[in-house]
Parts: sequence; structure tokens; C-alpha cells
Amino acid sequence: MESRVGSTKVIREAITKAKQPPRVWLQAGTATIYEHRFDAPNDEFTGILGGSEPNAPETWRFSIDVAKAWEQAAQDKGPPTLTRLVLLRSAIIMSPDRGGPFDMLLKLVRWGLGGQNGTGRQYVSWIHEADFIRAVYWLIEHDSLSGPVNLAAPNPLPNANFMRDLRQAWGMPVGLPATEWMLEVGAFFLRTETELILKSRRVVPTRLLQQGFTFQFPHWAEAARALCARWRQAAQRGSEK
Repeated sequence: MESRVGSTKVIREAITKAKQPPRVWLQAGTATIYEHRFDAPNDEFTGILGGSEPNAPETWRFSIDVAKAWEQAAQDKGPPTLTRLVLLRSAIIMSPDRGGPFDMLLKLVRWGLGGQNGTGRQYVSWIHEADFIRAVYWLIEHDSLSGPVNLAAPNPLPNANFMRDLRQAWGMPVGLPATEWMLEVGAFFLRTETELILKSRRVVPTRLLQQGFTFQFPHWAEAARALCARWRQAAQRGSEK
């Protein structure tokens, strides 16, 4: 909480005091700000902010509190007058880099553990790193957008389908599922929360699509194949050194 809110306040103060303030401020944020839900997608207009949903564990509330305070710090007393403020509500960014979310998920698949997590009904929102970078440049160039913008691929999908597509992209025919109690045990030892896997983040980028942004990887199956190919290439280069 302190690292995100404190750093954002410092940036806002610097922009406010600058004699020549920047034209645009892209403030990092997270799609975790939205409610855990299965019934409908969350976009910037009709999406429901989380924190009070009865079907979510109390331990999930902290990350939502962080997400809300993070955005509020940028808007405290109103955004800087001469600077366009864009709040980036980012989904999980998928890249083949070692230690990242995709690398961790692929490790489960390679070990034969890439089945569904929990019920598998929870939606996974994601964005390919190439589209994330393209969207950032696009937002810098397009002055018509300010306020919250969802950086997420337009087709979130249930966890069971998400893991199935990843197994197929890698060429792994089977994947053992993980029950909620297994995930609880793993989260305990990793000192994290099952929210990272079990929360249904059904987030869509309505504002980007309305303004004409096109995604290079709108569907997870295609993105997973491209990421797996790049992961293999990087692994091969590493073995040749």
C-alpha cells in the first residue's frame, strides 16, 4: 500500500509544481480493482468495483483497497490541470520472461500439473506484452482518452479453458487439476493469497476498442502459441551458451 500510494503522491506533487508539466501522465494500476464476478464482464462504464461482494473471501479485500487507494492518490484534490491523467487498469501481462506469470503457469503445464484451478469457472483476464506496449504508446498519442482505461485482451475466458489452451499450445495432453485446498496450502508456503488464481477477473477493454485500438493477440489460444514458441527459443539460446 505505502509503496504504491506514496510514490503516486510524489509524482502528482511534482507534476502539480512543474512549470512545464507533462502533456500526459500514465499512472499504473490494476484490473484487480473490479469485483469478483461470473455473470458479466467489467468494463470502464458498467464494471463494478470490488470490496463488498458476498461471494469473495475477506482476505481478498486488501488488494482491492490497494487498487482503489492507488488510483485515488493520483486524483487527490483533482488531477493536475494541464496534464491528461490516464489510470491504467492492467490485467496480467503475459510474456515469456523467466519468473513472470506466464513462465510460472507454463512450468505447471510442463510438469503435468496444468489442469484447472479450483472449479475452473473463474475468468482469467490477460494481455500479451506486445499489446500492452502498443496500447501504452497508443494512449500517449491519443489525447481523447483520460481516466480509467482497461488494459486487457478483449476475450477473457474461464480458467479451465485458459489452462486447456495453454496445454494445447505446449503440446501437453494432460494436466492434473488443483483443488481449492491444494491452492490454499501452496499460497500459505508462498506467503500469498489464492486470490491470484481463484478471483474471477472478467475485464474487457471497452474504451480502447471504442476509440479504434486493435489487438494483435485478441484470443488466448493464439497468444499462448506465440508465447510458447518464444519461450522455447529463449530456452534453446540459453542451452547453446
